[in-house]
Amino acid sequence: MSLDPRSHLSGVAAFVHSAQSGSFTAAAAQMGLSKSAVAKTVGRLEERLGARLLDRTTRSLGLTADGRAYYESCLKVLAELESAEALLASRRQTVGGLLRVSLPIAFGRLWVMPALLELARRHAELDLDISFTDRNVLLVEEGVDLVVRLGEPGDLATLIGRKLGTQRALLCAAPAYLDARGRPRTPTEIAGHDCVAFSHDGRTLPWRLRGEDGAAVEIGVRPRHRLGHGEALRDAALAGAGLALLPLWLIDQDLKSGRLESLLAEATEPAPIHALWPRAKDMAPKVRMTVDELLRRFAPVPPWERRGLE
Repeated sequence: MSLDPRSHLSGVAAFVHSAQSGSFTAAAAQMGLSKSAVAKTVGRLEERLGARLLDRTTRSLGLTADGRAYYESCLKVLAELESAEALLASRRQTVGGLLRVSLPIAFGRLWVMPALLELARRHAELDLDISFTDRNVLLVEEGVDLVVRLGEPGDLATLIGRKLGTQRALLCAAPAYLDARGRPRTPTEIAGHDCVAFSHDGRTLPWRLRGEDGAAVEIGVRPRHRLGHGEALRDAALAGAGLALLPLWLIDQDLKSGRLESLLAEATEPAPIHALWPRAKDMAPKVRMTVDELLRRFAPVPPWERRGLE
């Protein structure tokens, strides 16, 4: 079956407009063409079909028997096309399809996954493909629809972002450890303690705290234990392994219950948490709906901050 528009679609619009309006002049006005252009287009259609479709008089146009049969067929085809376009438009507005999301390992599991699973429950046509990593993924290159990123969002030239909240870090330890080893009152006293630090790619990240004067102090920790997973770091602190610098979203309940005790002051600058997605002319409904849900849950005050105030 040929789909060449020159053999199947040329002249159909001109013919239908002419038949409905009863004149080439009115059809031309509707189509934004000249009267002669519409008449020639209909004439070429008749020549191709080998049938006269319109009876022409000086005052009006009328359908021939062949023209009426062809006109009815054209209306059915145009209705099918309109229905197909409406279906595609509705699908573009339907929350469905495969949503590819990249999440930080611990934060994503604890805080974002419940929101995504609830969305999937409410929208039966939404499928999830979720990866967990603490590296900064390249959304466009890796085919990711949405990423949640802790810390600075990076280059936003190709991305759009919405801030979900902030990540505050607190120095903490188990009360039993502090009862046995003492409670450091200044950053300099940390050197006399066992420390459990986060290690990334073989590098121990420094601790940034506030000194006695309120100024930023960067502590080059020489930890007794180095761990590459946030939840494992929390587990070690709960087990009394030493001091640890942990985000509030991970330990808010531990602080509230007394399983962990905070020390000194929080990290100097809270790190932002963003939802990021590729820049595009049209934001897919599945992405827009997910971002809206995350904002509803996290903004303006994230739940781990609210829970800490309860």
